[in-house]
Amino acid sequence: MSIRAIIVDTAGTTTDLNFIQDVLFPYSKKAMADFLTQNQDNALVDYCISDVKDIALEPDASLERVTEILNQWIEEDRKVTPLKTLQGLIWKQGYNRSEFKGHIYPDFIDNIERILAANIRIYSFSSGSVDAQKLLFSHTDAGDLTAHFSGHFDTRTGNKLDKQAYSNICNTISLKPKQMLFISDMVEELKAADAAGMLTCQMVREPNSRTAKFKIITSFDELKC
Repeated sequence: MSIRAIIVDTAGTTTDLNFIQDVLFPYSKKAMADFLTQNQDNALVDYCISDVKDIALEPDASLERVTEILNQWIEEDRKVTPLKTLQGLIWKQGYNRSEFKGHIYPDFIDNIERILAANIRIYSFSSGSVDAQKLLFSHTDAGDLTAHFSGHFDTRTGNKLDKQAYSNICNTISLKPKQMLFISDMVEELKAADAAGMLTCQMVREPNSRTAKFKIITSFDELKC
């Protein structure tokens, strides 16, 4: 059975983890207080604020306290949907102001056309929101790459460490697990995808990366389609 779709992780696989940790996260933390103050009446932002209070079990938290909670979650790299949604909105502001560009590894950019020419669809799956993924792939040094993707998945699909998330992706795309290849740098994510029956491949960009039984590549140049 041939591969019909490739699902790529973002941080550490298609984009440099340092870009997320050193550029995007600090930007969202610095901008969070002003963003919430200026946009608290926006329906989506208001929903996220309420969601933060629910998750933190602090129903009466002030806006200042909500900001503290969110910034603590940024420090902890928590994979919670309201944080990821708000970060996506804040990053959109940064991209639109040209305060930074989205970093994408050149080897991924160079191989997109080859993958698509093999009649293989490309999707991304990240703990960052779908909107944040679209922003990342639309503001790169190589221009807007979003037209090359057939779709994006985030934490609303499920936790990346849970088998069910990958089963949900299979159901959404309407392909059998063995027709789909998941590429990530994270062993735990690969284990979950493998448990769901997907084909797997580990991207190892750093020599000291933790590896397991999975097939390993160090660049998309090595990916056989």
